[in-house]
Amino acid sequence: MEAPIENDLCTRIKRSEQALMAHHEAVLRAYGLTMTQYTVLLILSREGGMSGAQLARSCGVTQQTMSSVLTNMENKELIHRETSPVHGKVQIATLTDEGRALFDHAYQEVIVLEDALTNAFTPAEHASLCELLERATTVLTEQTRHATAPPAT
Repeated sequence: MEAPIENDLCTRIKRSEQALMAHHEAVLRAYGLTMTQYTVLLILSREGGMSGAQLARSCGVTQQTMSSVLTNMENKELIHRETSPVHGKVQIATLTDEGRALFDHAYQEVIVLEDALTNAFTPAEHASLCELLERATTVLTEQTRHATAPPAT
């Protein structure tokens, strides 16, 4: 007999992810941002200018989705795009002052959850949980590669 579904690690990871997304979406809605838009603002605030392809990889979305996200963000004047000096067909996205200000305000609310989660664990538990989640992510990524690889002939 199999263990109850509550013991299934994939189910627990999914429930945690859903709770995290629900919280972030509720907070970000007040700022007119989606989770992907917020993630773009976060990445650009830390990394500086990036191409749409780089942002798509960082956010875990397709390039087509990122193109739409960036167009929407540019229309809201949250980002500015200009042609890369290295490659004429590549557009580099950077934060505008408005994008930086909106990110800074939203981040102050998002960080409340990060602090609450951090404070829910001892420093050793926090470090262990981070390591365990990284290990789980590695396994999930590897399994996904195997699941999408063509069958060996």
